[in-house]
Amino acid sequence: MKELQYLNKYLYTYRKKLLIGIFITIVARIFSLFTPRLVGNSMTAIERYLQQTAGDPKVLQDALLLNIGLIVAASLVSGFFTFLMRQTIINVSRYIEYDLKNEIYQHYQVLCSTFYKKNRTGDLMSRISEDVSKVRMYFGPALMYSINTVALFIIVISYMVSVAPSLTLYTLLPLPVLSVTIYKLSRAINIRSTAVQETLAKLSAFAQETFSGIGVIKSYNLQPTIENQFSFLAIESKNQNVALAKVQAWFFPLMILLIGFSNLLVIYVGGKQYIAGEIEIGVLAEFIIYVTMLTWPVATVGWVTSIVQQAEASQKRINAFLKEEPTIKDGFSSKKIKVAAVVFEEVSFVYPDTGIRALDNVSFKLNSGETLGIIGKTGAGKSTLLDLIARLYDPTEGKVIIDEQNASAYSLKELRNAVGYVPQNPFLFSESIEDNIRFGKEDATLEEVKQAAQQAAVHDNIQNFKEKYATLLGERGVTLSGGQIQRISIARALIKNPAMLLFDDCLSAVDADTEEKILHHLNQISEDKTTCIVSHRVSSVQHADKIIVLEEGKIIQQGTHLELLKQPGHYQDLAQKQSD
Repeated sequence: MKELQYLNKYLYTYRKKLLIGIFITIVARIFSLFTPRLVGNSMTAIERYLQQTAGDPKVLQDALLLNIGLIVAASLVSGFFTFLMRQTIINVSRYIEYDLKNEIYQHYQVLCSTFYKKNRTGDLMSRISEDVSKVRMYFGPALMYSINTVALFIIVISYMVSVAPSLTLYTLLPLPVLSVTIYKLSRAINIRSTAVQETLAKLSAFAQETFSGIGVIKSYNLQPTIENQFSFLAIESKNQNVALAKVQAWFFPLMILLIGFSNLLVIYVGGKQYIAGEIEIGVLAEFIIYVTMLTWPVATVGWVTSIVQQAEASQKRINAFLKEEPTIKDGFSSKKIKVAAVVFEEVSFVYPDTGIRALDNVSFKLNSGETLGIIGKTGAGKSTLLDLIARLYDPTEGKVIIDEQNASAYSLKELRNAVGYVPQNPFLFSESIEDNIRFGKEDATLEEVKQAAQQAAVHDNIQNFKEKYATLLGERGVTLSGGQIQRISIARALIKNPAMLLFDDCLSAVDADTEEKILHHLNQISEDKTTCIVSHRVSSVQHADKIIVLEEGKIIQQGTHLELLKQPGHYQDLAQKQSD
């Protein structure tokens, strides 16, 4: 249970509720003891009545009715406290489930882009849903039945020893065998539970990717291939679950067998002691009921052990992610970025996962309020440059200075509040168009949303939709065209009114007229903002104050549009091709 030790902090947080639950459990078990004792007393009273020659049946009847009444009352009280026990301990497990999911989700939020490139979305979802559910069972039913079993064993066995020590010893003889059996089966369950959870994660990841790429699958007629791959994973998952079920299936038969053996010992040894006059008939009846009472708790030992082993396996997978440290550390400066001058000083960057050198000794200065155009072939390092400004990555060498301070010194919250970023592949959420634009500014009014949409030249398109700004989008905005997705993403950045605007080839899917409208609005908006525009089109960057041309991570040309047109090289060639 080493992995589950991580969760001890939650046990400490809810210690008061758990202590109340333990107290309630003990009270419930104490009242449950009254029933066997009263049954035993009733049997003894009947035996004594039969042995008396002049017994009064009225006295026997009154005694039996009193015992019946006390049995009903004790059962009701025990049942009530058992209800409170479930309400207390099971509720704690739900609180812990809520806290753990939030902790995992918050940790996901601070992890870097490299982490998400290495791990599949389906696996991340499986750990925060399926694995957390397994862990909750450890805090809920497993903890509750463990407390219940321990309390019942201590109370019942203590009483049994006080009544008939030798009979108790014979009754408990099967327990050591039970302990060894549980230990061996638990180890097998732990191994197979881990395999089950890992297979489930693979299955979830595959299904998530399949649903996300269903358009590509259908267009290439890959349904039979995908179905075969899914069937292979499903069969693997089935086999792992069956293998786990085979081990788990041994628990209950073994429990019942051992409990049945205990009953036989009670009847045989207790019967001999009764014949010898060492115990009364009521004691024998009590012990049979006690063994029956211990049947379910002992039987649940296997089930609880299985739950704990599965929780251990799941928590191990969760801990593997929780131990991941974000490579982008939060800065200590709370300085707000107002004058967003950007300086690159001999910046180089190598992607840690691939070893590709995306930028090589890049240096430039962009004054506040200026616009930088970035041109280059695919893979030249254009997007990486913007990622470094937004601190999605930190440079391998050199410095990125923003507003006269190293970018790494800013708190991530302050830095990213100052950035309006439109990525190369914009992402829209399954919300309304209005809400998607409002992601840039949570308290924006509908008028502000419309104004941003107009500046992004998408307002007229939205007005043509039946629900207009209330139109719900499909996953990732699949119900819109590529150009509409890009323009809504631009509107989301503009409504934020940030100090810096970063546009990563976000006009590639719009026509020339729409591009001209958007750029016209951007020229007006960005007068007091520092703007970086990555593009493959000369028309998108020709009005920039400064243009740099990247090739294999190096700046090979820089200057204004007119200056670069006069220089032989990539920019001049590109301008000529696009003007033909």
